[in-house]
Amino acid sequence: MIGERIRHRRNEIKMSMKVLAEKTGLTSGFISQVERELAEPSITSLRKIAEALGVAVFYFFTEKKNTGIVVRNNKRQSRNFPKSHLTYELLSPDLNRQMEMFMASLEPGAETCDEPLSHNGEEVTHVLEGTMWIKIGKDEYTLETGDTIYYFSSMPHKIVNTGSIMLRFISTITPPAF
Repeated sequence: MIGERIRHRRNEIKMSMKVLAEKTGLTSGFISQVERELAEPSITSLRKIAEALGVAVFYFFTEKKNTGIVVRNNKRQSRNFPKSHLTYELLSPDLNRQMEMFMASLEPGAETCDEPLSHNGEEVTHVLEGTMWIKIGKDEYTLETGDTIYYFSSMPHKIVNTGSIMLRFISTITPPAF
């Protein structure tokens, strides 16, 4: 499904596999394997692909456009990313708005990405449960349950669960990028 969506979007914007490889720093061979569902990209690779294709990461996982304004608890789009200990639930109706909101769960010791990544816009993250270490640019912060952080997401950032329990947090991003 991910590979099919990548190929569809790449063709939709008339981008060759070679150009996508150049924009992401990935090889054409790897992208070809992903598109044919022979390989699963890491969340870091998927974020690079999404940025190069001009879509949010959730684009590759959303099943249908939700034109409503209410997202019911039992109707959320939820995704476990390949090769990741991270689960996301989209809390906003879809990615066709000015902002997106999601709830994430991250296992103890796990991280959101291999290397700090950036995207355009602004982000607010609120810790629902657990201990979060977040690096934004050169600055590092430790947040506990109930803490909130606001930052420009154009600064490379990365989150790690440094606690012993599941880290649960909500992020709101404008414009939609994840």
